Order: sequence, then C-alpha cells, then structure tokens
Amino acid sequence: MEVIEIEKLIKDALELDELQVKFDGSQCSVVAVADMFGDLSRVKRQQVVFAALADAIKDGRIHAVTVKTFTKAQWQRDKLFNM
Repeated sequence: MEVIEIEKLIKDALELDELQVKFDGSQCSVVAVADMFGDLSRVKRQQVVFAALADAIKDGRIHAVTVKTFTKAQWQRDKLFNM
C-alpha cells in the first residue's frame, strides 16, 4: 500500500485541514488536523481516523498505526513549540 492510497482513504472519510502520512510498508503514522476534533476525547479522535483505515487494517495492508490528532489551534501551537 502506498502513502497516497492511505491519504485517499482518510481524505475520503474525513474533512481535514491538514494530513501527514508516513508508511514504511507495514507501520503507518498519521497526523490529522481539523477543528472537528475539538469536541472529541483523545480516544474518540483516534477512533475516527482508525475507522477510515479499518478495511486496510483488517485485510493486513496496514499492520500498525500511530495517530496524532490536533485542532487547527493546537497544531499551530505544536508547530511553534517544536521549531
């Protein structure tokens, strides 16, 4: 599975302001930014992203997923903090 395919799965399911995906052949790392995450707990945020990848996880195309989610304001703060 290619990064572009993973991005498409997520983008088709969620309306995001920013998406970053890294994939090394089995492990996937996702950073998703959208204000829709503001009202959700950390677990619910991750569940929303995992749901978009459920079929790829289920059939083994993706074996491990790390998800980080941010609202736009949180993402701006995080980017400034990590510069």
